[in-house]
Amino acid sequence: MNKKWVRVCRYEELLPERPVAALIGRRQVAVVRLNDGSVRAVDNRDPFSHAQVMARGIVGNRGEVAILVSPMHKQAFDLQSGCCLDDARVQLQVHDVRVDGGCIEVAVTSDVEALPYPVSA
Repeated sequence: MNKKWVRVCRYEELLPERPVAALIGRRQVAVVRLNDGSVRAVDNRDPFSHAQVMARGIVGNRGEVAILVSPMHKQAFDLQSGCCLDDARVQLQVHDVRVDGGCIEVAVTSDVEALPYPVSA
């Protein structure tokens, strides 16, 4: 499937370690800017509680691994792989993300209807 890049927000609008939720088509995605300046995107749906809350989670580290901790039951997820560090059978879907022209973009497959982010030139 072909990827389509969808603008979520401007890079400077996303504060380090303060996740935000973005609606991309029918999917909610939690977007996180880390202290090193890199950006990660994972599903916003907590796989344990099924609530759309991951963007309300706590960003931190477990050793060298950047993590997002669910606000519901406190499971930690690796932001690179999506794997739950507390239950290896569970993981979040990870989305490709990039910074282009000062905007954060998340990749979706071409079969997902995406809502564009309004960016003035």
